[in-house]
Amino acid sequence: MSEQPSVGIVMGSKSDYEVLLAAIEILRALEIPHEARVLSAHRTPDQLFEYVAAAPGRGMRVIIAAAGGAAHLAGVIAAKTLLPVLGVPIVATPLNGLDSLLSMVQMPRGIPVATLAIGKPGAANAALFAAAILALNDAALHDRLAAWRAARAQEVLEAKLPD
Repeated sequence: MSEQPSVGIVMGSKSDYEVLLAAIEILRALEIPHEARVLSAHRTPDQLFEYVAAAPGRGMRVIIAAAGGAAHLAGVIAAKTLLPVLGVPIVATPLNGLDSLLSMVQMPRGIPVATLAIGKPGAANAALFAAAILALNDAALHDRLAAWRAARAQEVLEAKLPD
């Protein structure tokens, strides 16, 4: 998007992009400026710290962080910023994302990570949660989010079951 991003999406690996696409699509639909980056808490810590330090000055208001396995990405980001961090656990090991989920929800007191569901549902909800946070100070976004949710309700009401 050409506007200054207000939501940063950070993933620990390029392979996480398919899951995070669920968040990106919602942010696009709600016309929320965003950017996506691959940065690893373990493999590129210096670049991750630079990104997080610069985020508020670049207009970032929320960071969505997704990683699998040990999944320290969201926690490391939360430790380095006061911006809200929304964690999305990714399935990457034989533990099917439970390891990622636990590493995010078990953050120590004082370093919160709002953790969503494992995988694509969590990514979609992270985008909606980011939208809700931003909509607190943006009436137009509030209206777009309300319309998006109303459209989802209408889809349910119009659903036809097989005979």
